[in-house]
Amino acid sequence: MKSSLLASIGLISFYLGYLFYSKYISKTIFREKTDEKTPAHSYNDGVDFVPTNKNILLGHHFTSIAGAAPIIGPCIALYWGWLPAFIWIVIGIIFMGAVHDYGALVISAKEKGQTIASLSSKVLNSRVRIMFLLFVACLTWLVLAVFANAIAGLFINNPSSVIPINIEILIAIIIGIVIYKKNWNALIPSILALIALYFFIFVGTKVPISLSDFGVQNEKQVWIVFLFIYSSIASLLPVWVLLQPRDYINSHQLFVGLGLIYFSIFIINPNISAPAINIPEHGPSIFPFLFITVACGAISGFHGLVSSGTTSKQLNRFSEARQIGYGSMLGEGALGLASLIAAAAGLSLVAGCSFEGFYGTWETASSNGAIPFISGSSAMLEKIGFSNIVASTLISVLVISFAATTLDTATRIQRMIMVELGSVLRINFLKNKYFATIVGVLPAYLLVSNGMGGKLWPIFGTSNQMLAALTLMIISIYYWKKSRNVIPLVVPMIFLIFVTLTALISKTHMFFQNNDYLLLSLNTILIGLIFWMVAEGFILVRSKSNDK
Repeated sequence: MKSSLLASIGLISFYLGYLFYSKYISKTIFREKTDEKTPAHSYNDGVDFVPTNKNILLGHHFTSIAGAAPIIGPCIALYWGWLPAFIWIVIGIIFMGAVHDYGALVISAKEKGQTIASLSSKVLNSRVRIMFLLFVACLTWLVLAVFANAIAGLFINNPSSVIPINIEILIAIIIGIVIYKKNWNALIPSILALIALYFFIFVGTKVPISLSDFGVQNEKQVWIVFLFIYSSIASLLPVWVLLQPRDYINSHQLFVGLGLIYFSIFIINPNISAPAINIPEHGPSIFPFLFITVACGAISGFHGLVSSGTTSKQLNRFSEARQIGYGSMLGEGALGLASLIAAAAGLSLVAGCSFEGFYGTWETASSNGAIPFISGSSAMLEKIGFSNIVASTLISVLVISFAATTLDTATRIQRMIMVELGSVLRINFLKNKYFATIVGVLPAYLLVSNGMGGKLWPIFGTSNQMLAALTLMIISIYYWKKSRNVIPLVVPMIFLIFVTLTALISKTHMFFQNNDYLLLSLNTILIGLIFWMVAEGFILVRSKSNDK
């Protein structure tokens, strides 16, 4: 099969989903009032609640959710063949992931910018709020650990990316100042910033930086420490200083990068060399592990945290919620689709590469991370005139930029979660944002430093999609109380609960056999919290139904 045909089917499907299904969801369930005042205006504090230009907020939200996960997940899922991964990405995005993100943004904005965890107390009861907060805290520690580990590895494998990634931080701060303090129009400075970034990508190819050249013995550990210090500082700054402008720059970078990748797909039109379906004798079964491996490439609970944790506090008008919430997830789908095609077709353009070499065993497939995407995309860019080093650096910077954006946003969200837990549990020191930040990142650092970084993807994917199911449960009950048609929310919720519980129980057995007692304990805690929250939801619905 030609890769351009697969890309066309996927992109057209996303367009039709936005044109028809998102409008159907908006009219039948969410029913936003365009003249209603948003929390960004009602509680404007200049730090977290900030009315934000639609394009800037779209860039912030898009890049916050479009991290390395929709790149890594589809790459690994190619282990079972391109067809199952493609079907799940397209169907999952349109009917589940985009609906989930859009719903979390709308109900948070309607409820004073409260997080999904806070809303669970209103929708269900105060016990669920505590359980939800604990579940989210565990997931966010996994997010931080997974992304810090991935970024550190990419810095080591692609030393030419070090200069442009770090210069981007300085550029973003300058852009934040000229937009918010000098009142410049955002478009021109961001384009200039993008040009500067590409200049430093060229500089990075000429001056690659490896810490081993400076006598550092454990490069990865040093990078991980640096990343957690950086993300902690970034999470404490007002959103307009670094988070928003960097995300806006990154959104342009992603559009350019995706544009180049899809341009190369349609111009070169390489054959898909990977099998349509691959069922190996050994390794995890396609069900349920395909779904949790694709992870954010189809639906992500972390997106609900972004929608309700940061984006809802910056939403300028309710009329912009569908484009930002539903539309951004379709953009992530385009990224996931590009990743799948780069691995399935682009790798065939690399000398000496084969499907068996990357996907011969589950251990090999699951440890490759973003390498198939970087290698395959770089090979396609070379075919349209880029040099090897420039192509690989450009794609590496693309991946690291979005992984770092997710790291920033996750740290900010975790800080808010810790403060909220401190208030609910009356733990005074957690109410302090500095202590909350330390508690928010320290367990994640311990997970990575103990060598768990490479083992966390399956449990991250599972807990991430379970959080999406629980978020859909909160949204469903919220609108069920308003007598709306919640079937489009309930069906994906039930499917995800079944898939993720099956995967978690299977992983519990595996962790026990391998004596991974830390992951076994974490897995068991997650299962217990899930059963408790689902039971609370079932009891509430049954009692309300009996009252009727």
